[in-house]
Amino acid sequence: MEIKHPHRGSPYQPPRRSPSWAELLGTLEDGFAAQGILRDACLPLRWGRETELTISAIQALDPLLKEGRLGTYRRGFIPQPVVRFTGQRTDSGELRDGFLTSFVNVSCVQPIDSIDEYGAILDAWLSVLSQLGFHARHISIYGRVVVWQRRQVQGITLRFRHLDLTLGDIVLLWNADNPQCMAVDLGTSLERLAWARTLQSWNELIFGPLAGAAPPSNLDALRTATLLIGNGIMPAARGAGGATRRVLGTLTPETICLGVSAAVRSTHQYWTTMAALPVPWPAVAATIEQEVASRRS
Repeated sequence: MEIKHPHRGSPYQPPRRSPSWAELLGTLEDGFAAQGILRDACLPLRWGRETELTISAIQALDPLLKEGRLGTYRRGFIPQPVVRFTGQRTDSGELRDGFLTSFVNVSCVQPIDSIDEYGAILDAWLSVLSQLGFHARHISIYGRVVVWQRRQVQGITLRFRHLDLTLGDIVLLWNADNPQCMAVDLGTSLERLAWARTLQSWNELIFGPLAGAAPPSNLDALRTATLLIGNGIMPAARGAGGATRRVLGTLTPETICLGVSAAVRSTHQYWTTMAALPVPWPAVAATIEQEVASRRS
C-alpha cells in the first residue's frame, strides 16, 4: 500500500533558518505534547539484556511485547541515543550519507487497546511534522500489510518518507501469545529529520565546523566513543565495553596525535542535549587518547 497527498508534487523550499539541535528537540517535544503524548526519560545506554547496548527505544516495551504482561519501562515521546553497527556503507566501507554509528532515535512508543489508536498516532505524527516545517503533501506512507514475527513479537510495518528520503517507520506490534498486549512504535532519527528539513550537506550538518578537519569515519568514531564513555562504558575486552573498544579500534595513534578535545567537546554538548552524561568531556577525551595511544606500544 502507499498513501500520498492528493496535491503531491509541489516543490519543497527549506526554511531559511536552521534551528539548533536543542530547538529542534524542543519543537518535537511541544508537538507531541500538543497531541497528548508526553516526553519520558531515555533508557540507559547500557542495556545488558538481549543486547549489550540500547539500540532502539522500542526496548522500553519489552515487558509488554516480549513477556505479555501489562507494564513498560518507558512510554510516550523518547529522544533515545542509540548505538548501531548496521548503517549502510559504500563499497569502500564508508558510511553512506544519512547513516551514523550513533544517533538519536526519535520515538513514540505507546501501548494501545485497539488498532484505531495506531492510525491516531500516525495522524498525530503528521501534525508534529507540520510543526517542524514539513507539509503533508511532501509526505508519503508505504509498506506491505504483511505480518512478520521475531521470537515473541509479531507486527506490521509501514514506512514514511519526505520527498524521496525515507525518514523512519511506524510499527503495529503485539505479543504473539497474547495479542491483546499491543503497542505502536513510531521511529525516526533526529539527524535524519534535520537533514530532510534543511537539505544541507550531511557531513556539515552532523559534524559542523569539524566536517573538513578529519575523515567522516574518524569523526563518527569520536562521536560514538563520546556517547559510550560519557555514559561510563569504558573500553573492555567484552560486554558493552567491547563496543567502545571496537569503535576506538578504527582510530590510529596518528589520527589523534594533536588531541581530540575539540571533537569530544562538541559531541559531548550534543549528547547532553538529550540526556546528561555522567562523565565530563575532559575525562572522555583523556580516555580516548589513552586507549588509542596504548596501541602504539
